[in-house]
Amino acid sequence: MKLLILGGTRFIGRHLVAAALANNHEVTLFNRGNHPSALTGVETIHGNRNTDLAKLQNRRWDAVIDTCGFLPGAVRASAEALSDSVDRYVFISSLSVYADVSVPGTDETAPVATLTDEQLKKAEAIDSSGQVSAVNYGEMYGGLKALCEGVAEEVLPSRVLIIRPGLIVGSHDYTDRFTYWVARIARGGEVLAPGRPHRYVQLIDAQDLAGWIVKMVESKENGIFNATGLPSELTFVRMLEECQTVSGSDASLTWVSEDFLEREKVAAWSEMPLWLPEDNPKLKGFMFVNCDKAANSGLHFRPLSETIQDTLSWREKNFPNEELKAGINSDKEQSLLRQWHETH
Repeated sequence: MKLLILGGTRFIGRHLVAAALANNHEVTLFNRGNHPSALTGVETIHGNRNTDLAKLQNRRWDAVIDTCGFLPGAVRASAEALSDSVDRYVFISSLSVYADVSVPGTDETAPVATLTDEQLKKAEAIDSSGQVSAVNYGEMYGGLKALCEGVAEEVLPSRVLIIRPGLIVGSHDYTDRFTYWVARIARGGEVLAPGRPHRYVQLIDAQDLAGWIVKMVESKENGIFNATGLPSELTFVRMLEECQTVSGSDASLTWVSEDFLEREKVAAWSEMPLWLPEDNPKLKGFMFVNCDKAANSGLHFRPLSETIQDTLSWREKNFPNEELKAGINSDKEQSLLRQWHETH
């Protein structure tokens, strides 16, 4: 197959390129050139999706994979520009599209978030000339992704494959959320761990996700698919213990209560990655999303130990001394541990 990837040089995009090449497909990237690809055998067309779509004219691909669509106007423009150039439009969306995750078991039929005209205008006014991610759009992110999905299907009816991933982890993860725990456990010593040890988490290895997406394109699938780990399979404590085993560290886990973390104003998800307070009724189902449809369509999951090893090796090889973008800093962690031990 001939594949066009919008983006393709960051995180899931890099893994998609690797998966496509491993299956002997021809890959063309279209991006701004801000993150040069280390992979050989890939054609790259440099351009901005907002102004340079004409560079893609008079070409033909079996499918396009859009890894960096945040605004519906931009997705509409790319879908229209490529409508006669591709058979299938693959849009990488997010589980954040769902309007309500207060109940476990959310599947692809659940209602999605909406935005007001004012919110859409606000989102469109955000500067997208630099590095763009979900963080730029905050609470509007889910609604924007939902609008992008709708626009793609409107322009290319029955020719769109929509992937809604959960927390993607592994090498090349620029968010450092999962990487924080891998690196922190590897460093050893006493580790501050959040809340209840046996709470469940959901995540998906970028390699598993990318390999499956390429196979879905090969099979000419369309429709909507949640794509994350199976619910009620992985606990927080097992995740951290696997990190200990893989790294061989002497880390010891000190589990502190959610009340303590909230009282000390420790930020969920950012300072304590993957931790969300269990007393938040709006998030009761956030780590229990139904992904049976994807699993029944061939989505498989590698052992967690492999994901941890890949992440650790990538981190140690490329950024051994670089400060992590997520996770609590060492001084604050040690201060909190002292406070916890003084009162418990």
